[in-house]
Amino acid sequence: MAITQMIGAHVQRREDPRLITGHGCYVDDIRLTGMLHMAVVRSPLAHARIRSIDVDEARRAPGVHAVYTAREFRTVLSGALPVAPAFVPEKRQVPEQFPIAETETVYQGEPVAVVLSDDRYLAEDAAQLVFVDYDPLPAVMDLERAMEPGTPTAHEGAPDNIAWDTEFPGGDIDSAMAESEVRLTLRITQQRVCPAPMEGRGCIAEFIPFDDRLTLWTSTQVPHFVRLFVSGCLGMPESQVRVISRDVGGGFGCKARPYPEEYLASAASKLAGRPVKWVETRSENLVATTHGRGQIYDVEVGARRDGTLLGLRVTQLLDAGAYVGVFGSFQTCALLVSGGCYPWKAVHGRTIGILTNRVSTDPYRGAGRPEATHLVERIVDLVAAELGIDPVEIRRKNFIQPGQFPYPNHFGLVYDSGEYERSLDLALGIAGYADLRRRQQELREQGRYLGIGVSTYVEICGMGPAAATAPLTGVALVESSMVRVHPTGSVTVSTGTHSHGQGHETTFAQLVADALGVPYQMVDIKHGDTGETPMGYGTYGSRSLPVGGLSILKSCRKVVEKARRLAAHLFEAAEEDVVFEDGGFHVKGSPDRVRSMAEIAFAAYGAGLPEGMEQGLEAVTYFDPPNFVWPFGCHICVVEVDAETGAVDLQRYVAVDDCGNVINPMIVEGQVHGGIAQGIGQALFEEVRYDDESGQLLTGSFLDCLVPTMAEVPRYELDRTVTPSPSNELGVKGVGEAGTIAASAAVINAVVDALSPFGIRHVEMPARPDRLWSLVREARA
Repeated sequence: MAITQMIGAHVQRREDPRLITGHGCYVDDIRLTGMLHMAVVRSPLAHARIRSIDVDEARRAPGVHAVYTAREFRTVLSGALPVAPAFVPEKRQVPEQFPIAETETVYQGEPVAVVLSDDRYLAEDAAQLVFVDYDPLPAVMDLERAMEPGTPTAHEGAPDNIAWDTEFPGGDIDSAMAESEVRLTLRITQQRVCPAPMEGRGCIAEFIPFDDRLTLWTSTQVPHFVRLFVSGCLGMPESQVRVISRDVGGGFGCKARPYPEEYLASAASKLAGRPVKWVETRSENLVATTHGRGQIYDVEVGARRDGTLLGLRVTQLLDAGAYVGVFGSFQTCALLVSGGCYPWKAVHGRTIGILTNRVSTDPYRGAGRPEATHLVERIVDLVAAELGIDPVEIRRKNFIQPGQFPYPNHFGLVYDSGEYERSLDLALGIAGYADLRRRQQELREQGRYLGIGVSTYVEICGMGPAAATAPLTGVALVESSMVRVHPTGSVTVSTGTHSHGQGHETTFAQLVADALGVPYQMVDIKHGDTGETPMGYGTYGSRSLPVGGLSILKSCRKVVEKARRLAAHLFEAAEEDVVFEDGGFHVKGSPDRVRSMAEIAFAAYGAGLPEGMEQGLEAVTYFDPPNFVWPFGCHICVVEVDAETGAVDLQRYVAVDDCGNVINPMIVEGQVHGGIAQGIGQALFEEVRYDDESGQLLTGSFLDCLVPTMAEVPRYELDRTVTPSPSNELGVKGVGEAGTIAASAAVINAVVDALSPFGIRHVEMPARPDRLWSLVREARA
């Protein structure tokens, strides 16, 4: 009998042999008979009226089947892209985003026409022949100028550029500030960054007219969401639309929404009567896929002279882009968790969403939580420096204590568990903090500048309870699963979550093997196809395990209970006397007479069942968690800054994370590795930049938009503490974003610490050599 103890095992990812040998199936691998290729003609200007579009020459080009503009798409598409409430249900204005521009373009890269051709290259060539007569308009680029009365607007005829202006009061902030003996202010910029998944976006739409059915293959994190919105815009019943998302080469949040091209390819297939394929180029990815961050924070902190933190007042200016992203205002959650690991007397937040002539911002790995951690961990270091307190000791002094959990923060969110000092101490021990400080002093005497950065964090994960997410985000974020045991004992699991690199096929199979007592190899995981999975809400916000995994576990429990009833019938015993352990059923006191899950499954499809029991052995669950989950940890970064060149040598990176119980340690470490790399990228290298006047993208390739490679990141020193979440039976918390949450603050705190002898108190991201060199030069002047 196969017995499994898979939880916590270092199991090799079952997906990898297929993927690393080139046998994955991404959108661009799919070829359909009669398929046309779509090229998108995009606006080269950030803001302009469209006087006219001449497509005659493009239509005459070799291989071209059709050229469509908004006029043709209006005949099959109705409505606009959705915008979720996402923490800001009362927005002042939400410009309507039809999938293709008709009379006005409002960001560089906005679609204005599409070309369908027999060949991708011919389509791209013909797209160059579409002539659009533009009348340029002023581009809105500066967030503060965009808020001034009478300033040009991102959309003609709009009253102003304010999409929302909302306050989140958390306690008596005026009283907390009045009580403070030290009050400091700091402006922190979260520059725009590009998610840059390895696989860009792409889709293939096939409309079958005689069946009135549409199949859409797309690279997405949320196939069910895409089906919901695209079918609605096409006026088709959801049941007639199938969205398939097989292998996905990363998303990092940018694929957690529908995009104009998914609507356009679907509509074009309906218009042309043939399958239509579109796969973006890397240039299109940088200019037309949503960006992350793009925020300015004005922060005021109040504290006592002994280092006790009292009040935090935060104003967030959020660059929404030309259209409010589908989940764009979700990034305001930064304010709700900006208190971090500390029990402030009051935290007050204000968010202003500002429309500009850039592509929309939307969630990017962490979505609000890296920003929150960055601001609070920077401000804590600022207070420590002002008061002459070691950065470690001010954190230790202010942490929420283990006995205070569950801990409600100022906005009604309840931290489920935490031992912040334990993770801090473990990280300090690995780093050798005391020795590092001694080494720092020795080097400073030699004119060298070593910096040590500490970042402690807590993040909200496991999106999320329906009662909380429905009013805040407009979606009741439960998660679904279907577990079916076949007659011979193998198992098929269908899940509403969708892996785009996280290793769900491995971890979920481990979970099921353990819960049902079947061999791991006999568990098949289905995801990413609306035709064979229950309605699900996709993968983002580190929710797949604490929500989707729990749904699977509960389905397994239902299966076991039915199997137990059937086993009792076969044993002619009372149900309460039947024991399920190690993958088999036996009667108490008779462990030698065992029937395996496979034997029970075979019986479940046969005759002679208990009265009232239906054939089959399967269960469906829609799981609504009682709370979010709250991973936490401590990261420490060590850098040396060359004061003559501004170059940063990232020497060590220590990360201690606590994501509760761990299903597969190797996959957890892989997630942390990737997250840290992205945090380092934002801290030191990456920035999406536009020309301040014209709105032209200046970082349109990876030559200018720098993504770190293996050469730029150190070997990580990882460890973890385990504080199980009390919110779910597995005690898990999620880890998909943890590395990103803490990393930028750890790196920047280290850089500032290195340059503190020059009196430098803050460094904006990215900490490029030229920026640091200029700061040092100004300080020396």
